[in-house]
Amino acid sequence: MDLTLALQAIIMGLVEGFTEFLPISSTGHLILAGSLIGFTGETAKVFDIAIQAGAMLAVIWEYRARIGSVITGLGHDPKAQRLVINLIVAFIPAALLGLVFSGMIKDVLFHPVPVAIAFIVGGIIIWLVERNGKEREANARIQSVDDMRISDALKVGLAQAFSLIPGTSRSGATIIGGMLLGLSRKAATEFSFFLAIPTLLAATVYSVIKERELLTMSDLPLFGIGGLAAFVSAFLCVRWLLRYISSHDFTIFAWYRIVFGIVILITAHYNLVDWAH
Repeated sequence: MDLTLALQAIIMGLVEGFTEFLPISSTGHLILAGSLIGFTGETAKVFDIAIQAGAMLAVIWEYRARIGSVITGLGHDPKAQRLVINLIVAFIPAALLGLVFSGMIKDVLFHPVPVAIAFIVGGIIIWLVERNGKEREANARIQSVDDMRISDALKVGLAQAFSLIPGTSRSGATIIGGMLLGLSRKAATEFSFFLAIPTLLAATVYSVIKERELLTMSDLPLFGIGGLAAFVSAFLCVRWLLRYISSHDFTIFAWYRIVFGIVILITAHYNLVDWAH
């Protein structure tokens, strides 16, 4: 394998893992990182989606005991059954809209400037939500994912559908959307983690099957390296985020998104950085 390609795969895998579960958009960061290091093209787009499986496996590993108890309890445990049903219901909106609009989204929005605009808009929304975050947290009616109803899951699923816009952030849409709908910060974050499993798995399988003609057996090592880097970095990020939300809100991510988005727009406008439009 070409050393440069291997290094690019590691970089992209680390970017995916460190950003997938934070409300800052992994897709947006992958587009921007790919533009900066020259990792672009149709195969690169498939790679960006496929390595999400590595991040997904990190969640499965972190929650392996809980997931195991849910699987074994499907036949008799109402809580396990409710969680699985809620995940299916929440998964459907983004899946259906993704099937219909994925091609148009890739052609029109998978570019740095639209991503930068989504960064800024998303940051403003997070900042507005967190202005009264302590009060909302104190009055949250859902403290655990086990307390969610099907209607709650559907609403979070509709919020996740906004993440089809690159730069919006799947995690940001589901976590902030969940908080607006009455979930505690911890419950919204954990449900976002669980919802990532079917969402990222479906996205990976769909993309690889759809674009299989672009791929060859020689691509497997590249995908493997990227997936492994995504797994390790996502695992570290999930562990850190669970500790972070116990005593912090998401305001810092709002400002990060806004500042980062502005920097991208300025550098693109003055051609200071070749963002590979």
